Amino acid sequence: MSNQQRAGGAATAAPDTASGCCPTLLTTPLDPEEAVELARVFKALGDPVRLRLLSMIASQASGEVCVCDLTPAFDLAQPTISHHLKLLREAGLIAAERRGTWVYYRLLPAATDRLAAVLTRRTAPTART
Repeated sequence: MSNQQRAGGAATAAPDTASGCCPTLLTTPLDPEEAVELARVFKALGDPVRLRLLSMIASQASGEVCVCDLTPAFDLAQPTISHHLKLLREAGLIAAERRGTWVYYRLLPAATDRLAAVLTRRTAPTART
């Protein structure tokens, strides 16, 4: 009997998934490789400066922001900001494009969508009346 045929033929999500398609951190143990990859992303987000940078990049209506607009928001030297941006890039959260002397950053939505999916808790089925 398939997961979708349980409960009297009504379609239901598989017990190890949030939406019936993808395992989540809260429903299925991580394999070692995935744990290393996710830890790298969470480590990148574990710094307040990097978290603010990601938020500033993600919240741009244009979808991208120049490093020249990010640096003044912090009481840090430009090389330090560049280092934090490099770590966000290496974690796969943002992409960069050089245009002349400036670098423009944009969010990689697939990365944050994946994090959201991994952290989604399966909803409990509602009782029928």
